[in-house]
Amino acid sequence: MQSCEISSDSTDDPLSSGLRSHRQPRIVVIGAGLAGLAATKILLKNGFTDVTVLEASDHVGGRVQSVQHGKATLELGATWIHGANGNPVYHLAEDNGLLEHTTDGEKSEGRISLYTKNGVAHYQTNAGKRIPKDLVEEFSDLYNEVYELTQEFFQNGKPVCAESQNSVGVFTRDVVRKKIMLDPDDSESTKKLKLSMLQQYLKVESCESSSPSMDEVSLSEFGEWTEIPGAHYVIPEGFMKIVQLLAQDIPSRTICLSKSVRCIHWNYSAQHQEGNAGSSDNNHNENNPPILGHPIYVECEDEEWITADHVIVTASLGVLKQNHEVMFSPSLPEDKVLAIEKLGISTTDKIFLEFEEPFWSPECNSIQFVWEDEAQLEQLVYPEELWYKKICSFDVLYPPERYGYMLSGWICGQEALYMERCDDETVAETCTELLRRFTGNPDIPKPWRILRSSWGSNPFIRGSYSFTRVGSSGEDCERLAMSLPYADSSKAPPLQVLFAGEATHRKYYSTTHGALLSGQREATRLIEMYQDLHRAETTKPNM
Repeated sequence: MQSCEISSDSTDDPLSSGLRSHRQPRIVVIGAGLAGLAATKILLKNGFTDVTVLEASDHVGGRVQSVQHGKATLELGATWIHGANGNPVYHLAEDNGLLEHTTDGEKSEGRISLYTKNGVAHYQTNAGKRIPKDLVEEFSDLYNEVYELTQEFFQNGKPVCAESQNSVGVFTRDVVRKKIMLDPDDSESTKKLKLSMLQQYLKVESCESSSPSMDEVSLSEFGEWTEIPGAHYVIPEGFMKIVQLLAQDIPSRTICLSKSVRCIHWNYSAQHQEGNAGSSDNNHNENNPPILGHPIYVECEDEEWITADHVIVTASLGVLKQNHEVMFSPSLPEDKVLAIEKLGISTTDKIFLEFEEPFWSPECNSIQFVWEDEAQLEQLVYPEELWYKKICSFDVLYPPERYGYMLSGWICGQEALYMERCDDETVAETCTELLRRFTGNPDIPKPWRILRSSWGSNPFIRGSYSFTRVGSSGEDCERLAMSLPYADSSKAPPLQVLFAGEATHRKYYSTTHGALLSGQREATRLIEMYQDLHRAETTKPNM
């Protein structure tokens, strides 16, 4: 059995020398994504030497997954550094020369809309016709004007009217439709095209939010997500380079791969005394360890039990939703469970198609699918056999010298899970038929290579990233981030179970920098607690 015990190394760090006067606290970090690696890096740097990372999958990185594809690196997960000014991910990349080869097409000053690059988006209808560029621009201006309104409810404290159902999708659809229908200059056919474009824009927005539909995204909270100023960047060598930078100073023996956790037994002494170890839901009573002065036992799927003073849980919101009932003993407090249930997470998947030759024109940067028969639909939810109708677009990856002739498609929600169940051949054929239909070109060949993500069915992830669902708020992110036991449980050892990950960051949820900062936040919590203890001990009056 792989052992995860770590010996303490000597160090001249002042905190560490204080820690050495007692037993080194044993810290277990669950998850080796950006949050877990960031937390581990800071703990080791500050003199904590008894740190173990348990990662369920066979690799580090979490929702960062860069795949080498010929000369190119394709991102199945995190793609963009969102904003530069003060963004720790940007500074890591910039300081280590990762952005030197970023082209103008992989850098965006404006609001990101999936991939944004030089060239023109081709909005194509299901009748195989391209919507005129000036009509697209006219509609885009209208949509962006209403998008700005959705930000104001949180930012300016505007009350949400009942008609909107506190939903970004319901509000946007209602306001944009009214503006379109009241325009005296547009013909009926133009109005129908604009209404159809609205549905396509909402699909794109759903992919960005990683929500099944914008109808599920809270209008009153939408504006709290905070954009870091400055340009957005793609890392040509792959986002995995950021993961490698975080992991490079962490000893390899610290990280245990393919080590999934079954249950975190926290407040273990009290639990044991109450006879909980003999409860019917525990099938490993004969293997239960004796009490050795640690408040936590982490029970792994391979039957190993690991003692700890503190556990930092960086599992995704999707995993917490699926597993929290069996993952924590005693169970999580009701208010934390409610936060997990109220916050949203869904799946946004990418479908990469590689062609031997481009069938698109040189100035085309994306092919956007506009279904004219959806103009008046309220709900954009499809049965399993029509999953492909949720694909909002295919982006052209630039530059071709790096990527070849590659398209990247986007799909989200339950339909993404339907797509994940299909085999590569089915997805490639379906996407080819879509491209033929919308471009009006029946001669488009099948791609010679396909690659796609499967975040929804990944048992260690269960979704792409979080969003504030209707009925939830930023307070739920903060509740999710609160450590256990709560402060009013003064008799129990403090900071036993800490929580990090993008869903625990109130302003930067859904981002890589949110994940990284959350890991640093929880590590800092522990560092400050031990610094305070050390100060209290060194300033005790002599009796």
